[in-house]
Amino acid sequence: MVLYSIASGSSGNCIYVGLKNTKLLIDTGISAKRIEEGLNSIDLSLSDMDAVLITHEHSDHISGLKTVSKKHHLPLYATRGTLQEINKKNPDIDTALFHEIKCDREFTLKDILIDPIRISHDAAEPVCYRFYSASCFDRALRDRCESAAVCTDLGTYDDYIVDKLSGVSSILLEANHDIKMLEAGPYPYYLKRRILGEKGHLSNDSAGELLSELYNKGNLRSVLLGHLSKENNYAALAFETVRMQLNMLCGGQKDRKLDLNIALRDSPVKPIYA
Repeated sequence: MVLYSIASGSSGNCIYVGLKNTKLLIDTGISAKRIEEGLNSIDLSLSDMDAVLITHEHSDHISGLKTVSKKHHLPLYATRGTLQEINKKNPDIDTALFHEIKCDREFTLKDILIDPIRISHDAAEPVCYRFYSASCFDRALRDRCESAAVCTDLGTYDDYIVDKLSGVSSILLEANHDIKMLEAGPYPYYLKRRILGEKGHLSNDSAGELLSELYNKGNLRSVLLGHLSKENNYAALAFETVRMQLNMLCGGQKDRKLDLNIALRDSPVKPIYA
């Protein structure tokens, strides 16, 4: 399974997840032109996609959805609350394309099994997603299966999130901000409180702590740190903060190598694989 970040940041998000027979977009928060260009760089196009999965209705996750839907008529999967908000924001999108999903209720698209995971964020009914290949449809085999996840816009994480992501092989995880940069920065007080709150975004430190828990539980091998804030973070700081957390909490990552990279805000990065 391939996980490929076309764009990830506060200004727009679009991730490709695919297997040989199934090709999915996670969010369409950038222009259709940029999505097409990003897919072209791995020899794919929007016309190859089987569906779009939306995490939530904020503009940095759906700004390109109207154009993509109008031109390519891709099935659109999201929770009821998210679909209702999408319909309010974009009433011209054909609701015949809408497919309602439910948190914690797995569903399949061809040879990918998808688990929508409830998250804490200030949106109607937000989720992140975990993906399994066809060989993992049998629950008895899950512990031995390769899987990938796209998990951003978490105000916080808890035992439920850790359990849902436990055993994941590859993940794009939010490392949105450095707490000191945010607190000292130019954002108004209410916005700082929102970002730091339980319905806001994960900091670099929290991302490192969550990754450490996942690493210690087993199968984690590849990580992309995503959804970095343009104003309150930068790539080298996110990388180093998370790396230090992993070294401190995971005994220097001695058991197995972990490939840690940054998903860029404005351009694609090298795919990772589960």
